[in-house]
Parts: sequence; C-alpha cells; structure tokens
Amino acid sequence: MTIFQALLLGVIEGMTEFLPISSTFHLLIASQLLGIAQTEFSKFFDVFIQAGAILAVFVLFAKDWFSNRDLLQKVAVSFLPTAAVGFLLHDVIKDVFFSSFQAMVLIFILIGILFLVVEQWLCQKDDFLKKTTAEMSYLHAGLIGLAQAVAVMPGVSRAGAVILIMLLMGYKREDAAKYSFTLAVPTILAAALLDLVKSRELLAQATGNEVTVLFVGSLAAFVSAFVVVKWFIHFVRTRTFRFFGWYRIVGGALLFWLVR
Repeated sequence: MTIFQALLLGVIEGMTEFLPISSTFHLLIASQLLGIAQTEFSKFFDVFIQAGAILAVFVLFAKDWFSNRDLLQKVAVSFLPTAAVGFLLHDVIKDVFFSSFQAMVLIFILIGILFLVVEQWLCQKDDFLKKTTAEMSYLHAGLIGLAQAVAVMPGVSRAGAVILIMLLMGYKREDAAKYSFTLAVPTILAAALLDLVKSRELLAQATGNEVTVLFVGSLAAFVSAFVVVKWFIHFVRTRTFRFFGWYRIVGGALLFWLVR
C-alpha cells in the first residue's frame, strides 16, 4: 500500500464512519478499485485507522460525555451485544462477510430502501420523533445494541443500524445521530484492540513504510471525520435521512452495473 492510497482510504474512512452509509463497505470497494489486495495487513489497516475517526468525535464530545454518567451507563448496555457478537464471530466476520461483493452491495441497497420506507412512515406520524437520549430506558439501550450487532456485516452500517432503530423508537434525529457517535467509541476501540492483539506478530514485523501508512491513514481519518461530524449534526437538525437512502440505492445500482 502506498502513502497516497493510505491517505485516500483515511479520508474515505473519516467521511463515512459516522454517516449511515457503511464505512467498511466504502473501504472495501475503494480498495478493490485501487487494486489493493485483501491481505492481513490491509484488513488490519481498515480497522486501525478507525481510531483516527474516533479521536475526532472524542475531541468534539468528550466534555459532554464525562459530565453525563447516565448516558455512559446506557452506552455500556448498548455496547454489550456488539461486544459479544464481535468477540465470538471475529474470524467469521473477517473471512466470510468481507468476501462476497454481491452480498455487500445487495445489503447496501436494501438498507437504503429501509431508510426511505422508515422516513415515509415517519412523515405520516406527526411529532412522532419526540424522545431524547435523556429519556432512554435500559431496555431501549439494549435493543439499540442488538441493532448495532447486526451491523457486523459490511453494507449494513453501524451508524445506520443505530439511527434506524432509534427513529423507529421515536427519538429525535439529532439525538439518534449523537448517540450513534457515542456508541461508536467503545465499539470501534474494542474492535481495534481485538485486532491489535490478534495481529501483534504482524505489527512486530511491520516495515517502516507500513508504520507510515498506518499513521497517514489515521491522521486523514481524524481530519475528515472532524469536518463531517460537525456537518452531519447541522444536517440532521433540518433534514431527513432520505438523502442517504437514495445514495445507497443509486450507488449500489451503479456498482452492480460497473462490475456486471
């Protein structure tokens, strides 16, 4: 992997990690288009640079998180189902779910359709989106965690799964987006730590270029995530998620056409 490829993938990671469009899906597609082979290092790179994106939301929201103990307790409950699925199915996720291009694109499109259906349904429910995260019960926190656990499959989107279930529960769009940011921190850090432990021999043998590639990718992810998260918060205050639904459907259809 070259420095330029690492920079480009880092930007893509940061731009897509917190939007409901699946960062993993975009990284896999971008890697294929750039001709980057799916080696153990490239798989580790995709997970490692997520730490850069996470640092961006930490910088933006850490002050609010640490002053809200109740929120952190709810996030802990939401994190448990994902942690269990990730730990038990780590190898299956990496070796099976990441291998079928057609399945990934199909899932990508189907979640886009689901966003459009949910938003259309919400339009018929006046003032349905009233709840805030301050009102969240532990039952809701657990159900949100179960929804996020489904997002282990590339194309679903961790943020997308969290936002969809919270919309269906009646939470405000901005609160759903912010909760997905917060829940991303333990989720992604745990995935990165697990991958770090399993890839310790790979890291011990890393060349100088590979270390540079990891640094450049993480830095690019941090900068792009910082910008996109601030934009996304402003976006959901005045807009629906239909745009992301259409983005998934049109983008997925184009990918099917390109590789047919």
